[in-house]
Amino acid sequence: MRQAVQQAERWVIKIGSALLTDDGKGLCTEGLDAWVGQMAALREAGKEVVLVSSGAVAEGMARLGWQQRPTDLHQLQAAAALGQMGLVHAYESRFQTRGLLTAQVLLGHDDVSARDRYLNARGTLLTLLELGVVPVVNENDTVVTDEIRFGDNDSLAALVANLIDADALLILTDQDGMFDADPRTNPSAKLISKVSAADGSLDAMMGGSGALGRGGMQTKLTAARLAARSGAHTVIAGGRNSGIIDAVAAGEEVGTWLLPDQKPLDARKKWLAGLKPTAALCLDEGAVKVLTSSGRSLLPIGVCDLQGEFRRGDMVSCLDPVGRVVAQGLVNYNSDEARKLLRQNSERITEILGYQGEPELIHRDNLVLV
Repeated sequence: MRQAVQQAERWVIKIGSALLTDDGKGLCTEGLDAWVGQMAALREAGKEVVLVSSGAVAEGMARLGWQQRPTDLHQLQAAAALGQMGLVHAYESRFQTRGLLTAQVLLGHDDVSARDRYLNARGTLLTLLELGVVPVVNENDTVVTDEIRFGDNDSLAALVANLIDADALLILTDQDGMFDADPRTNPSAKLISKVSAADGSLDAMMGGSGALGRGGMQTKLTAARLAARSGAHTVIAGGRNSGIIDAVAAGEEVGTWLLPDQKPLDARKKWLAGLKPTAALCLDEGAVKVLTSSGRSLLPIGVCDLQGEFRRGDMVSCLDPVGRVVAQGLVNYNSDEARKLLRQNSERITEILGYQGEPELIHRDNLVLV
């Protein structure tokens, strides 16, 4: 029995596009009835539930009769606007029959990248939970652009888990969980029942995404790692399985359970973890060791190259010598200045730039390990 999952009091439940729209045929009414009924049962048991729902674009496509997901941004936004109407009504009507109020919450990347908006979003969601309301969260697809969108609702669900300090994140998908190979092409693939979210061997096992969604199993793994930063346990399970939410909440061994193996981050670190990097700094082995083992700041001497352009205060990734992201943080210098400081001792910053700046490229208080 998965006791830590069974004892979770605050849940974030994410339902994917393929499930909600029956692979693009329109809203799956039978599935909606079942999922809402099980979420209502969680509420009746005294648990708090936030629902993160995909499906706006897919539902809009179904209403418009489109067979292929468009690539044009404005067509995607139009489909999302149309599809949101159907999603909101579908959830509201079903929860109402069970005596529960719902609230629509649309989030964009700006709502987590700005510290004040991050806190406002957190406050709103926690207040709704205190009032006994079930928040229904989706990305604000109608107005976002490709540059600032979350990229998939798996990441959005993990960010919501961080926002509200959730105990558990349940991602319902069209697969039974994570497998050690792609089960769609490899009949001998085995379901992974329990694993640490930080296990590096998982990355090579994850496959691509379906036609309707923007994320695949890799995005779900990334989401589990993000949720783990606030101490949340993640379960990835097949949404078409009968009674799946009940089974997961009861601690049954269904789907894949990804465990957090680190202490929960403090509030500021959780905010930093949710920001989207705009560029990257390439670190040598010594700098990687300092960041990951000693919890110290990133100094210019440990940075050998940079990728992209950035301004002071932007979020940037920190890459190890083979290109893996090991950390991310708010940089103290713009990209032109940072190029001049590569491989330099901090004592030379004033000499090189002509003014007295911070001795580190990224201060440890503005840095979070990935």
